[in-house]
Amino acid sequence: MYLSPMIDCFDGKVISWSIGTRPDAELVNPMLDAAVETVASNDKRPVVHSDRGAHYRWPGWLSRIADAKLIRSMSRKGCSPDHAACEGFFGRLKTELFYPSNWQSTSIEQFIQALDS
Repeated sequence: MYLSPMIDCFDGKVISWSIGTRPDAELVNPMLDAAVETVASNDKRPVVHSDRGAHYRWPGWLSRIADAKLIRSMSRKGCSPDHAACEGFFGRLKTELFYPSNWQSTSIEQFIQALDS
């Protein structure tokens, strides 16, 4: 299970997210499209900071970023502080949602519903 969130570094809120079974374009494109819709009326150019996953480096992703007039930033290799907002989000998510529950018999749909609530 892969979760791809877009976090607002100003207030730590999740702007958009998507979930999938593989780290690929089908995972990250819907998340980016939803985030772009959220900031479309804003005249500022948000920075999209990602880790070094291939799904964040493929040409289709790069053209989507450019078309939306976003600024792309990528973490340095092996340097998680570069994307501290997402690291903090995943830490809280694990502590508050994952660790207290047993997910072995949970379907993907049930997991998404729990994540959405």
